[in-house]
Amino acid sequence: MDRPFDVLQNEAYELIRPHEQMLPFVFASPHSGDNYSKEFLAQSRLDAIAIRRSEDCFVHELFGRAPALGGPLICALFPRAYLDPNREPYELDPKMFADPLPSFVNSRSARVSVGLGTIARVVSNGAEIYRKKLSFAEVERRIDRLYFPYHAMIKQLLVATRAKFGAAVLVDCHSMPSTGTAIEGDSGRRRSDFVLGDRFGTSCDPAIVDLFENCLTAMGYSVARNDPYAGGFVTQNYGRPNSGIHALQVEVNRALYMDESTITRASGMAKLVEDLGKLIASLATVDPRALRAPPQVFADAAQ
Repeated sequence: MDRPFDVLQNEAYELIRPHEQMLPFVFASPHSGDNYSKEFLAQSRLDAIAIRRSEDCFVHELFGRAPALGGPLICALFPRAYLDPNREPYELDPKMFADPLPSFVNSRSARVSVGLGTIARVVSNGAEIYRKKLSFAEVERRIDRLYFPYHAMIKQLLVATRAKFGAAVLVDCHSMPSTGTAIEGDSGRRRSDFVLGDRFGTSCDPAIVDLFENCLTAMGYSVARNDPYAGGFVTQNYGRPNSGIHALQVEVNRALYMDESTITRASGMAKLVEDLGKLIASLATVDPRALRAPPQVFADAAQ
């Protein structure tokens, strides 16, 4: 029997797309890539486990039922420690580089200040990644080869989805450590099962956020909004409700499905995959006509 979806894979991402898209939703996993090149590992001072501390392990599997249920799923294949697509393209720390950075680089963002720019200086527990400084030319190659193609495909998917349904919703899929970190300002705090980030109500229609929260709480999960994650560059950049494109960041507590110390799947993963499949199936109740932007705004945004 033919699979109800197509798979496109290149160096930057894997796209799993249903033969016929039935949902006005696009699912993206920017941080679950695990293609660690020998060259990158040789540059790093971290061992094979420590280098993965920033990886949203197995998230593409958690949301893996989306294509069969009618929504495309795009997954970055490169690791977050190598390149972070949930940042501006040139959000860089000058201290990491052997040569001066161009003037267009954003070196003053809050993320850069804690070592988590487009090219991260540290993994999530604060451990330094690199043995020595990098060249800007090398980093520019990473961005051109991986970052821009990944975002180009997200844009293509959102534009096509909006054209088909009149509106599009990007679900940016992540996972989070079960206990708070100093970097996020919630050190030692036990986190909710899910955190929904909509940039404090600006990136997504509240009805969509309500639907996610109500479905998850009905299944027995605890849900927080915008604390400690309100959504990163992807949510902020693509979430334009007035132009018919919405973006919601979904953070999953890693304790639900994996052993955080060994970075292996745990017994709870099968149930979580099943429950997230039910969540995705519930999205078929969304009427995209209710999410459409006012006609004039939509026309202006398309120009």
